[in-house]
Amino acid sequence: MANKKKTNYKKAAKTAKKVAKKTPKTVLIIIIVLVVVGALAVAGYWFFVLRNRGGAPSSSSEPTSSEILSSEESHSHSSECSSSEHHSHSSESIITKSMSINFLELGNRYTGDSTYIKAGDVDILIDAGSRQSSAKTIKDFINQYCEDGKLEYVIATHAHQDHIAGFVGTTTEAGIFESYKIGTLIDFALTDVTSQLYGKYSTKRDAALANGDMEHHYTAAECIKGENGAQKEYTIADGITMTILDQKFYYEHSSDENNYSVCTLFTQGENNYLFTGDLEKAGEASLVEMNTLPHVQLFKGGHHGSYTSNTETLLSVITPEVVCFCCCAGQDEYTTVKENQFPSQTAINNIAKYTDKIYVTTVSPDGHSEFESMNGNITFLCNDGVNYIVTGSNNSKILKEQEWFINNRTWPEGGV
Repeated sequence: MANKKKTNYKKAAKTAKKVAKKTPKTVLIIIIVLVVVGALAVAGYWFFVLRNRGGAPSSSSEPTSSEILSSEESHSHSSECSSSEHHSHSSESIITKSMSINFLELGNRYTGDSTYIKAGDVDILIDAGSRQSSAKTIKDFINQYCEDGKLEYVIATHAHQDHIAGFVGTTTEAGIFESYKIGTLIDFALTDVTSQLYGKYSTKRDAALANGDMEHHYTAAECIKGENGAQKEYTIADGITMTILDQKFYYEHSSDENNYSVCTLFTQGENNYLFTGDLEKAGEASLVEMNTLPHVQLFKGGHHGSYTSNTETLLSVITPEVVCFCCCAGQDEYTTVKENQFPSQTAINNIAKYTDKIYVTTVSPDGHSEFESMNGNITFLCNDGVNYIVTGSNNSKILKEQEWFINNRTWPEGGV
């Protein structure tokens, strides 16, 4: 390629000399043209060489396929604009991002929560539902990205099975407490649960602490009060903090176990990401009253999309941009009233005032025994604390574009 460019340059120069003899007044113009052509030829040559030797960036340098994180489309957002693009991510690309939040499918037809967060070199797990057998599914995902076998922070929001079963595991599959070193566990300050599963959770938690596999165990109340070495705010990576939010049911009895949920706010640059477990109406009101809550880019939808959560009291303050529900849409596990099955029509109506960027992990086609991916594992990726993308391992369609929604829910008039 370089020889061809040089030959063309010589021919052009020879021609220029002949023309110059016949038309001396044009010599200066011709010289300028030759210089420009020569410069472009040399620049083109060196760009070609550097590009193919790795000295210049290539648009295909980032991995473009992944069984876990690939998607048909994704949404890219910033505080000023939004657009739709096609994205595909591999286990390598997720590690290089500043922060990724992953809402996991749990391998069965039951609704439950488990969220894995990667922030720099720090690994965080919030909840481990939905059943004890989900431990394997959760670990299979985490093990793609956790390189040192340690979860620096673990949060168990409350004592219901669909949030803690995976911590326990089964007789043939070790749970989270037995599978990783844990830096700091933060769990619920109060509970009324007396189930055998909760007993196993407590036993395995305490055993991990006693044998050194867990460094610290604090309750949410201890974090708020700063007791026994606990902190309200943790710096988990450069420019990223995790704050335990206050609410009255860390200290007072509630008639609903869900209200004991540990609530957490992650702040990354200009962005905020809110997790409220299964907090109900009274808990959400307390959360608003006892904290100065910001506008949030991401809200993990309350109580899987229950009609008893996701209230206007909370939503009008946080005005979320993206809402992710961990549930099996349309499943009759908790109610046969279709409009109240997760995610409920009421929750959708309330959220629709603020955003249509709603995503759901799983769906039950028959509303009972069958289950399949809706979005699948949902990944929220942010590299700079401002711009972010949302992808699903199955697809990245927002909820109102999904077949299940079209057949079972309506988008309210006046919704965005």
